[in-house]
Amino acid sequence: MTPPPDSSTDEQRWRDPHPEPTPAAGKGAKMARGLGATARATGRAGRATVRTARRAAEAQGAGKSGLSRLIQMHAFNTAGDAAVAISLAGTLFFQVPSGEARGQVALFLGLTMLPFAIVAPLIGPFLDRFAHGRRWAIGGTMAIRAFLCWVLAGAVVTESVWLFPAALGVLVSSKAYGVTRAAAVPRLLPEDFTLVRANGRVSMSGIVGVCISSPIAAGAALIGPEWCLRYAFLLFVVATVAAIRLPARVDSSQGEEELVLRGSTEPVARGRRRTRIPPAVAFALRANCGPRWLYGFLLMFMAFLLRENPIGDWKPEVLLAIVVGAAGAGNVLGVVTASMVKRINPSVTVAAVLIADVVVALLAAIFYGVLVLALLGLMAGLGQALAKFSLDATIQRDIPHRVQASAFARSDTTLQLAWVIGGFVGIAMPLDPPRLGLGVAAAVLAAWSVFVLLNNPKRARTPAS
Repeated sequence: MTPPPDSSTDEQRWRDPHPEPTPAAGKGAKMARGLGATARATGRAGRATVRTARRAAEAQGAGKSGLSRLIQMHAFNTAGDAAVAISLAGTLFFQVPSGEARGQVALFLGLTMLPFAIVAPLIGPFLDRFAHGRRWAIGGTMAIRAFLCWVLAGAVVTESVWLFPAALGVLVSSKAYGVTRAAAVPRLLPEDFTLVRANGRVSMSGIVGVCISSPIAAGAALIGPEWCLRYAFLLFVVATVAAIRLPARVDSSQGEEELVLRGSTEPVARGRRRTRIPPAVAFALRANCGPRWLYGFLLMFMAFLLRENPIGDWKPEVLLAIVVGAAGAGNVLGVVTASMVKRINPSVTVAAVLIADVVVALLAAIFYGVLVLALLGLMAGLGQALAKFSLDATIQRDIPHRVQASAFARSDTTLQLAWVIGGFVGIAMPLDPPRLGLGVAAAVLAAWSVFVLLNNPKRARTPAS
């Protein structure tokens, strides 16, 4: 006979709504609780980090003046640029045959030269003439990159012909953003706040944005480069909104003058006066072109050199990471150094940077190896940052406040063009022997240094605080 059902057991289950879980269910519950606790802790840490960063950005009057909004926007901008760089590094350099990649990237930079050489010199005067659209100009550079990142996300999967045109648009938009942002910074200065200090704080926010975004972008790239680009799309969308929400004074042009590179006898329309660029500023700008040229050359040249001529048993990806990482560390060190130094002599600083770049490039050509290449990357990043801060100090000292925005726009335009030219030379340089390209870079920098130092005006020797 079949035994009767255990009514006592059924009754116990009916009365107990939470029976003892099985071992498997217990492990699952513990895992769920652990994940939940981790998520809550991560959320609390994230909120605390955001609050701390916001307090730092708004400190010393930056919140009232609106500089904090620009700082926050710049952090999203650099975070998006870092995600694009991580995605395209593997797509352009390590997933394409070496010869094909070299030719395509050379064409890419060649196409960059023409539109940038035409458009970039017009950006500053355009902003001065149409002053009521600066926020939309900054937001436009963000929105364009957001759209192009979405296009790139599909292009890297399907290997579309739009891959390099879209990448070109991202690069040009990124450079245009640097010019428009430089024109906006002087309008958001708090009281008793120098331009050098303000630009240093903005630069530091960019470093923080890269540090936070890079691991996230790298994780997305492990799934696929298209996901890294979609992540960049979201960052640029947020940055677009932040740009539009900048204070209205960014669009103000009251009392400004137009900066010209030489004296002019032309009548000035609409009551705007023209100011000739001081010799000290011209000297600092010419000196800055050397480190910026080296930075562009190093990035493009090393990307292909280390792939074709790896050192020992080192993997090309690791070698490139070492050089680029050293350049990033040098840039951070330059920002920190400039922020800590109370007084700075611009002429001495830029001259020292030029000479140091020549010496390190020459050492890299003679003693080609991992350590010296890392030193070259470190010096390229450090020199670029210190030279730029010296230029900022010179502009602040010698150019009236009413024309500093135009001066920053023009100087950034020149420096971005120097970077593009350096990158193009790096692409065109032969890769064998490896020391040849580095020797040419040292020779070019040496010749440029002699030209700059021989044209050093006496006024450029005056210290700037």
